[in-house]
Amino acid sequence: MKEPKRILFISQEINPYLAEETPIRQLNRQLPEYFQGHGFETRTFMPKFGDINERRNQLHEVIRLSGMNLIIEDSDHPLLIKVASIQTARIQIYFIDNDDLFHRRKGVKDEHGVEYADNDDRVIFYARGVIETVKKLRWTPDVILCSGWMSALAPLYLKKAFNDEPFFAKSKIVLMLDDNEYEKPFHSKFSEKLRIDGITNTDVRSIIDFPVGYEELMRLAVDYSDAIVYGTPKVNQRVANYAETKGKPILAYEETEDVVVACKRQYDFYQTLLQQGNE
Repeated sequence: MKEPKRILFISQEINPYLAEETPIRQLNRQLPEYFQGHGFETRTFMPKFGDINERRNQLHEVIRLSGMNLIIEDSDHPLLIKVASIQTARIQIYFIDNDDLFHRRKGVKDEHGVEYADNDDRVIFYARGVIETVKKLRWTPDVILCSGWMSALAPLYLKKAFNDEPFFAKSKIVLMLDDNEYEKPFHSKFSEKLRIDGITNTDVRSIIDFPVGYEELMRLAVDYSDAIVYGTPKVNQRVANYAETKGKPILAYEETEDVVVACKRQYDFYQTLLQQGNE
């Protein structure tokens, strides 16, 4: 019997875990269900922001996956993995958590609407946390979808720091752009902070020694992705223009209110990517 294909969703926002229902959150919610219903195995991750109600959403810690410390700028940050189920869809969501970076913080802004100063640390921790957890699960994805700027370092890490890992060697990395941008640039030393073994100056030359805004971060993500998807009607045009110069497969957005149609279009797109990889 032929093994089912596997897809890893690294998402920033998923309904129903955050209060406001937005199109991208709804799409991130529907995609795993659609792919699972069409024969794929799925794993889905998102950050465990502090405004996610653990009791109402029945989150519980997965002890066997927790316990690793991730070092960012000589500081140890314990990695906690929690899980919840969306019963109506029969899918599980894994949450990347840490007391200082996520558990005690709402979303990406505080109660006054000010972006957190350490969002750069959170981006690093989230991407590395997902990758380390997938390794612990010993689960090999055929496709990895990175949705939202908080997932933007995953392509770099996967292609450079974890490029010799058998779990990811043949994975197709897809970056989904949306209309959710951050405003406060990351510190000019961000390129140093994100370093782990396997990441060189050459790999991050586009962001060395100057503040890293949304466009710079997403261009870096484009560089290390295999394909691009537009998840919302509006995306940053300069990032989109940059992606188009790279000659990578792009799935443009089509105006439709039917999220199922959007899921099917992505399903067909990924099937084509997988077929190209087998040629």
